[in-house]
Amino acid sequence: MKKNLMNRRAFAQGLALAPLGLAAASSLLAQTPGNATAAPAVVPPKRKTDAAYNRHPPVHEVEPFAEPLVFTRNEAKPLVQPFALHQVRLEPGLFQQARDWNRGYLMRLPNDRLLHNFRVTAGLPSTAEPLGGWESPTQELRGHFVGHYLSAAALLAGSGDAEMKAKANALVAGIAACQTKLNEGGYVSAFPSELFIRLDKRERVWAPFYTLHKVMAGLLDMYVLTGNRQALDVLLKLADWVDAWTASKQEEHMQDILKTEYGGMNDVLYQLAAVTKDDRWARTGDRFTKKIFFTPLAMRRDELFQLHVNTHVPQVIGAAQRYEISSDHRFGDVSSFFWETVAEGRSYVTGGSGNTESWLTHPNDRAAEMKVSSHHQECCCAYNMMKLSRHLYGRSGDPRYLDYYERNLLNHRIGTIQPETGMTSYFLSMTPGAWKTLSTDDQTFWCCTGTGVEEYAKLNDTIYWHDEESLYVNLFVASRLDWAEKGIRVKQQTTFPTEARTLLMIEATPAKRWTMHLRVPAWTDNSSEVRINGRALDVSGTPGSYLTITRAWRAGDHVELLMPMRLTVEPLPDEPTLQAFLYGPLVLAGQFAKGDLSDDLMHNQGPELQEAAKVDVPALSAKGQQPEEWIKPVPGHELEFKTTGQAQNVTLKPLYQSWERFAVYWMVT
Repeated sequence: MKKNLMNRRAFAQGLALAPLGLAAASSLLAQTPGNATAAPAVVPPKRKTDAAYNRHPPVHEVEPFAEPLVFTRNEAKPLVQPFALHQVRLEPGLFQQARDWNRGYLMRLPNDRLLHNFRVTAGLPSTAEPLGGWESPTQELRGHFVGHYLSAAALLAGSGDAEMKAKANALVAGIAACQTKLNEGGYVSAFPSELFIRLDKRERVWAPFYTLHKVMAGLLDMYVLTGNRQALDVLLKLADWVDAWTASKQEEHMQDILKTEYGGMNDVLYQLAAVTKDDRWARTGDRFTKKIFFTPLAMRRDELFQLHVNTHVPQVIGAAQRYEISSDHRFGDVSSFFWETVAEGRSYVTGGSGNTESWLTHPNDRAAEMKVSSHHQECCCAYNMMKLSRHLYGRSGDPRYLDYYERNLLNHRIGTIQPETGMTSYFLSMTPGAWKTLSTDDQTFWCCTGTGVEEYAKLNDTIYWHDEESLYVNLFVASRLDWAEKGIRVKQQTTFPTEARTLLMIEATPAKRWTMHLRVPAWTDNSSEVRINGRALDVSGTPGSYLTITRAWRAGDHVELLMPMRLTVEPLPDEPTLQAFLYGPLVLAGQFAKGDLSDDLMHNQGPELQEAAKVDVPALSAKGQQPEEWIKPVPGHELEFKTTGQAQNVTLKPLYQSWERFAVYWMVT
């Protein structure tokens, strides 16, 4: 198995508004917020549907990034903002379980093992057993997971986890000691700075800035979310080193350096500029603007063909962050068009994107791309696209970003953490007969292991948002909100998605009127219903919008949202007979026995179907019928369905519950 731990990522080395409400009686108020080493390639003919992604003329008369960048601070005021993590508490349910499984894994990893490579690099003694996989002492990406770990720990600590905060504080202190011992102008990492000499010479090296980004982001999260001043001190010294290193390069040479994956270096430096109010870090961040990638996006051109997905999504998150601190429309255009073309033209039914980590085709050619291999949808990419969606939602208040976010969350993310163990996946395959491969406690440490521990540490971060006066209820998760500044406390009681309803109970409220924007998801229908204190409102809200309720609330008031789920079909645009089925937002998967899969097959980065027993996945016949006419609920089994009238009937249940072999896309006639 060890031989396979790297081979899925090896080619990456050297890579470079919907209206918000409906009018009603005096209790309702409608509002509308403002709106590379190449992977295996498939080269289908350019199709007419690609024009949909170039449908607008370029918004810039000249190449938007032709001139050297000049940073000017002009912060863009967000339309809506998330609550601080400590203000939202998960209640018992699916999401709290996932958080706890993840926390258990984080607590099983000793700090001495996490710090081992940092200490060895700094010349400090360490007797700890080295970690394996991508964190082993021989791997050039070593240290990346430690940065993710700090971010995950900070997210849990920011939600009130004192034990995790203490563990993470000790980890920060260990890194600070290594930085002091190294005495290299602020440099600190789990690998020597010699890797940056090789990067400068454009020799083969595995993404040193990628790893440095993870460490810097973890330190920043520790400062912002837990108030750890030592983390900020270490970060500022490291950022100083990055500033000096990049400032010494001519722009042409730096642009060449950016062909090697650098994670979200631009993003973390722009965030540091935002937190410290020091524009120096934004100017440093500008040096990580890969112009050959940003230019076509700013001009609304999809030129993503053959690009490595997770090399580039973090760069676009950086563009979104740059827009937020500068109001520079070029960066806003980059981030919004990129999301549009990936989410709407390059994503599978679960919301994920890519095959063998790259975009191998043009927009809407997903069936052709899917057939190249069984290694679809790197989990890092879903995680980062969700981060980008949060940025764009904050800018616009547009609920379509939340529909996309929810689709990923319920199918791709909650669906790739193993119950109890907290182990996570690298790829989520769409090949019929696939299975979910999993990380190990201490011998993998893939990039997706790192983004995974962050994901499941922040499951409370998108449920509720707010503007200056209003509350936005965005996700249906058992939770409590304490908006202390307004004197508002709300409890959300639900078992969604096993039930198609949620109940919001007002536990505390000021005497004056205030507004609740209740998301009515796009996947429901016009029979959705809202009840206040048991009484149905005359309006229910349009799917894909918000229902806006303004009233003088009282403690004890409760709002119930009923949002019927229905069976729908989602075909692949370039091969409409390849179809997936959903129930509400849930992707349904056919169930097949796992059989005897070896440890190697279970813990590889993706499912190697050619090495496993063949699964007979039948074609299905719809005979022109609607899905509910031949896909029927199984009585007594929540969210379970079975086909009828087929040569071989199959059982379907939500993909997030599928831990056997499964099929999502079916040949349907």
